[in-house]
Amino acid sequence: MRSEKVFSVHGDAELIERAGHFFETTRSEFLCAARDLDTWAQPAARAAISSRVRGAVPAGFVSSKLLSPVALADEGARAHLRQVRREGTLVRISGSLLPHETILIDRRVMILAGRDAPGGREYTVTTSKSLIDGVHSLWEAIWDSAADFDTYLRGDVPHLDTDSRTVLEALGSGLTDASAARRLGVSLRTYRRRVAELMATLEADSRFQAGLRAGELGLPR
Repeated sequence: MRSEKVFSVHGDAELIERAGHFFETTRSEFLCAARDLDTWAQPAARAAISSRVRGAVPAGFVSSKLLSPVALADEGARAHLRQVRREGTLVRISGSLLPHETILIDRRVMILAGRDAPGGREYTVTTSKSLIDGVHSLWEAIWDSAADFDTYLRGDVPHLDTDSRTVLEALGSGLTDASAARRLGVSLRTYRRRVAELMATLEADSRFQAGLRAGELGLPR
């Protein structure tokens, strides 16, 4: 372990170079708090961190992610979180503002992410017990009040009126727009407008994604 109590690094590459050994020596607990999935490094560096953590996982190891609703903004992010949950990571969603985007390793190392900058984020790394204990207590308080990933998604189900549910069922039937419009007794233009409104409600960029989102929320398709 380095002798510094606190030091700063700039960008993902320097974070891995100077603090990567902390990830490799993780023994019991890995806690992460972030606004979204882009906080902790670009994909290549994030994969490097993940591989180091996975390579050092002993029995009884606990991995927890505390995220804001922004992390659920797209289907790719949700799919990633479902995958890490299958691998054993605990995921909770907090409506509270996360004051620091933080990694805590075994309550002996803490990494705080700074603001995004053109040259890369600045990360502050510390082994100071008093600083770590203070942030850990704050992390636990927010974690205890946050919602489990599945529970949050169930509570995030949008309200669909009768027309929207009828359009959703029509989309799932595989009918062409013209056939679906005739079945619903509306004009083709009205049907397509309702499809667009449904996609907006489900926060979907395509009809296919609308179907995925509906299935994720337990809505009839």
